[in-house]
Amino acid sequence: MAINSSLLDKLEVIRLRFEEISTQITDPEVISDNKRYVKLNKEYKELEELVQVSKEYKNLLENIKNTKQILKEEKDEEMRDMAKEELDEMEERLPALEEEIKILLLPSDPEDAKNAVVEIRAGAGGDEACLFAGELFRMYVKYCESKNWKVEVTNTSEGTAGGFKEIVFNVTGNGVYGILKYESGVHRVQRVPQTETQGRVHTSAATVAVLPEAEEFDVVIRNEDIRKDTYCSSGPGGQSVNTTYSAIRLTHIPTGIVVTCQDQKSQLKNLDKAMIELRTRIYNLEYQKRMDEIASKRKTMVSSGDRSAKIRTYNFPQGRVTDHRINFTVYNLPAIMDGEIDTIIHKLQMEENAERLKAAEA
Repeated sequence: MAINSSLLDKLEVIRLRFEEISTQITDPEVISDNKRYVKLNKEYKELEELVQVSKEYKNLLENIKNTKQILKEEKDEEMRDMAKEELDEMEERLPALEEEIKILLLPSDPEDAKNAVVEIRAGAGGDEACLFAGELFRMYVKYCESKNWKVEVTNTSEGTAGGFKEIVFNVTGNGVYGILKYESGVHRVQRVPQTETQGRVHTSAATVAVLPEAEEFDVVIRNEDIRKDTYCSSGPGGQSVNTTYSAIRLTHIPTGIVVTCQDQKSQLKNLDKAMIELRTRIYNLEYQKRMDEIASKRKTMVSSGDRSAKIRTYNFPQGRVTDHRINFTVYNLPAIMDGEIDTIIHKLQMEENAERLKAAEA
């Protein structure tokens, strides 16, 4: 077994940095500087998992060394057999742990830690596409609940037979964008619509766009670049929603981006939500350019954010869900539609990490 000394060197540098941050975040001077404290705290959390795994790695190397020494010196056959069995188990664990460390050492996308703005739009398929968009929204709400993430709807346009022509919502929590970004793209459904009398399977689609929520310092928006319109909210919400000018429409004149928010009864609350979405959409014009650049260097484009790419098919007659980016199929469609999408997301993350490792080693 050859010891990976370059990996150990990197881990030692990280351990020293982690200890340095651990000391700094208890310093009253740092605590009083909110911006610096938040930044250091974020770095501390990012390094914490790596430090824990590196401790396990060093312990494993030490145990392998000690067990080999026992095998050299031990005369008792029963003890030797036990030591040999332990050594085999440890040496089998070692490559997987090294792989895990290499992935953790890859520079993370700073956007991954952000909250997300998610937009679902019905595509081809008329009423059936709207119904499917509604089911996708329910799927994501269930998934977010399982992660203890907060979901806030900002704008909806309902379909004539139910579901949504469009729905926009914010998701707040830990590392939201880094997980939900894999959902961007065209989702296709194959099933017999309720309106179909002859039992034929139809194909409909909905588009999902997941954007990293921009923070105030990410984008500077001048007041003179925004046109603000107020109007009466439509849809459910009671009399006050429909009779007061609480809904907000913001137009960013330089880019032509328009956002609306009519979810709250309060105009100020709707304005706050609309500003978050506007900042996010402006920020994403630049972010998307960077994503396209990265995607052009990858084969799978797992999290490229290409919203025109067909990424997944939900086949109801066969109870099948297929993710086309990694040719991965599962036959548990009811569970998937109930928000159990972790299996698919984990597979996508593993595929992307493998690609990133190859690129880093090259």
